[in-house]
Amino acid sequence: MKTKFLAIGLLLLATLAHAQLVYQDAAAFPLLGKATEATLTRYERLPATLQSVSRQPLWELGRNSAGLAIRFRSNSTCIAAKWEVRNNTTMNHMTPTGIKGLDLYCLQDGKWMFAGSGRPQGKVNQATLVKNMLPEAREYLLYLSLYDGVTSLAIGVDSLSELNQPMVNLPVREKPVVFYGTSILQGGCASRPGMAHTNILARWLNRECINLGFSGNALLDLEIADVIAGVDASMFVLDFVPNATVEQMKERADSFYSIIRAKHPDTPILFVEDPIFTHSSFDRRIAKEVKDKNDTLNAFFQSLKQRGEKNIYFLSSKDIIGHDGEATVDGIHFTDLGFMRYAEVLYPILKKRMK
Repeated sequence: MKTKFLAIGLLLLATLAHAQLVYQDAAAFPLLGKATEATLTRYERLPATLQSVSRQPLWELGRNSAGLAIRFRSNSTCIAAKWEVRNNTTMNHMTPTGIKGLDLYCLQDGKWMFAGSGRPQGKVNQATLVKNMLPEAREYLLYLSLYDGVTSLAIGVDSLSELNQPMVNLPVREKPVVFYGTSILQGGCASRPGMAHTNILARWLNRECINLGFSGNALLDLEIADVIAGVDASMFVLDFVPNATVEQMKERADSFYSIIRAKHPDTPILFVEDPIFTHSSFDRRIAKEVKDKNDTLNAFFQSLKQRGEKNIYFLSSKDIIGHDGEATVDGIHFTDLGFMRYAEVLYPILKKRMK
């Protein structure tokens, strides 16, 4: 009898070893992280109507797929992907996997566990993200590139398996958390997509998070406030201070806030200070700039309180990335350590305040 079972097991393994990969267009599966479905193509973040309205750099950054993720279910022994990116972007302080790669997580006992990354080769890519698994049904979450735009995506599984719609509603898609901010919020410089703090928080909270981070371009553009206001969110996190100047905050912050608040009178809104960047201990100009910006944000926040605004909150930058100076790649942009520390600070606030 043991010999019979052994033979069956060896036959199964041999069969699986000869199974071929088959690919299915990821367009068939749910896409998380979008503020609107009215985009030019599927894997971008801003509505098509803004193409002729927004500043060109802002529009192009909106075509990056930061924070977007595919949900699916499969009993495959391996998960692979084919994908193409728009620009084949490279940077000297961020990994290619973070810029234009993919990141796979699997749901285990109610928690999302890292399963593997899709490391890019260039503009057109193909990679096996995880392999040699038992043929058991699992729920997957596949994060898209942070600093490039995915233009096409197909998911590969072995030919003896199934690739299906998710059966579990996690992360919960109702009442997402909407984040607005800068290059840091977009994910610079996470080593892989899953380590951007908005993606970390989506897993920890098991709630969809929408990433409206625009590198160098969180300048309180009012059309972005309209996009944000179009989401039935559980909370709004406004993290624009690293980009916006003192003058821009004085000119636009009230209008930006008012557009959101007019449509969401009771939804919590969290304002975040500029981080105390590590090199500001040495660079006197940066230190002054950070202080002036944070003073301006604080004054604006106090003016909102004085006029009776409710459900508004303020996060000091004091403890955002720790105090050892080791959380950035260049004194400004976060490493995975910085993103994890930031997520740890934000998590209890969001957990408590989300509607």
